[in-house]
Amino acid sequence: MPPSLPVPPYWTVIFSTQRSPAEQGYAEMAERMMRLASVQPGFLGVESSRDENGFGITVSYWDSVEAIATWRHHAEHMVAQRFGCEAWYQAFSLKVARVERAHDFPNLTDDEPGPG
Repeated sequence: MPPSLPVPPYWTVIFSTQRSPAEQGYAEMAERMMRLASVQPGFLGVESSRDENGFGITVSYWDSVEAIATWRHHAEHMVAQRFGCEAWYQAFSLKVARVERAHDFPNLTDDEPGPG
């Protein structure tokens, strides 16, 4: 299920990755990063998925760009970033965007009535 988020606007970080064959503690670190991010000021939620070929997307939601910057510079997160570049990912892409509108189905809980 998608996370329950506030009415926009809010911010999102979209992290797309292609995993390498290296494991070297990846699962443990990924779990640790989820737990740590979830208690950071400004964190609103996260969605994540990975396919059988190792391609994954993690979308995290934040209340401000300042909260995103604080998370980016968190000491343990910086260690995970280094391991990601050195061992766990063949490639990755990171995008930061402001969410202006959001719709949920079946419970429409956004700032505008109806689809669209």
